Order: sequence, then C-alpha cells, then structure tokens
Amino acid sequence: MTEFINQDFSGAWFRNGLFEGARFRGAYLVNAEIDGDIRGLRVNGVDVAPLVEAELNRRYPERARMKPVDAQGFREAYAILERLWAGTVERARALRPELLHERVDGEFSFIETLRHLIFATDVWVLRAVLGDPSPYSPLGLPHDEMEEMPGVVPWDRSVRPSLNEVLVVRRERADVVRQLLEDFDLEGVTTPVDAPGYPPPAAYPVRRCLGAILTEEWEHRLFAERDLDALTGR
Repeated sequence: MTEFINQDFSGAWFRNGLFEGARFRGAYLVNAEIDGDIRGLRVNGVDVAPLVEAELNRRYPERARMKPVDAQGFREAYAILERLWAGTVERARALRPELLHERVDGEFSFIETLRHLIFATDVWVLRAVLGDPSPYSPLGLPHDEMEEMPGVVPWDRSVRPSLNEVLVVRRERADVVRQLLEDFDLEGVTTPVDAPGYPPPAAYPVRRCLGAILTEEWEHRLFAERDLDALTGR
C-alpha cells in the first residue's frame, strides 16, 4: 500500500488514475475538482455518488435517457445525441479552423474528440457487434491508455484533418448505428472476432457495446462544450 503523509498536492494533476479503496484522512479539498466514474465515494461519511447523479440529471434532463432499458429507448437516446452534437458542431464552425486542433488543459482537441468517437464506433459497433475484424478508419483515434498495436489499429496522432473530413466519416458511422438500432437483439451477446485488434476477441453483451457508444457520445460532447467555452472565451 502506498501512503502519502503530510504531502502538499496543491495544483497536482491526477490523470486516468485508479483510486479504488483509497482513503483520505484530514484532507483539505479546497477548490478541488474530481471528474470521472464516481461510485461509493463517501465524503465526511456521506455517499456523494447519488447526490452527484441527481444533480447531473437536474442540469441535463436528457442525461437519464442515456441508460435505456429497451430497444426503443436506445433509438431515442441516439437520436438525442445526434441532435445535441449538431448544435455543438455548429458552435465549433464559428471558431477559426486552427482552434479546432488546439488542446485545452491537455485534453483532446475538438477534432481529436470526433476522431476518438469514430474509433469508439469502429470498435464497439463495427467490430464487436457486427463482426468486422478490421473496421478501423485511418482517422480514428484510440484513447491514450490503450496499448499501441502497429499494423493492426491505425493510430496517427499527427494527422490534422479538417472538420468536414472528420464529419464525413462520422455521418457514415452514424448511418451504421442507426440501421443497427432498427434490428438488434438487446439481450444477446456478440460472436467473438478471432483477428487481433481492439477490443480483444471475446463475447460481449450487445447491451454493453451499445451502452458504451451512448456513454462515449454523451460524455465527450460535454467535454467538447467545456473546451469550446474556453476557446470562445478568448
């Protein structure tokens, strides 16, 4: 067990960290920010996760619909995401093109965010659900924590496609998702793809794969809106 005693973490950044089972005693969390998957977090004896969930659902009334229970719910959730993203893209078009490649606080740029969502659809829909062994768009961008797979999964961090170029691929992927949502077995499991790639060959619940798309699309749009606020504020 790693212990930090009498340490000053003022201004520290913890990125993609796992704090399962962590304990903070005598902590001074002043103007601190925690952004992530929060479950079972107790602050001064209070489980704050339900409070956070309730507040997020109050701020974003459509957020609760991102956890559908049936096929119609999945279709409606995806339609909501497409509508919300249309507004976000219009905001982005108002900025100078070079700003869409600029990272804010080290996070994905706007273009990189869209590229990452292309990758998410490739892996969880085209590969995991539809069985395409190598569906990866050259414009797709994996998450930084993924182990690189040269010659298997494209991963070009230097490419700078235009917004329109990325949106063409996004529309193609959205067409596939919409068609899938018209006819799929929500309670089924996928047939493993033997070819190497990401996600690793395995049988995945279809509900999990489609739920991953809803979560990725919802969360990354909020990140994009946050960063557009920062870029616009200049």
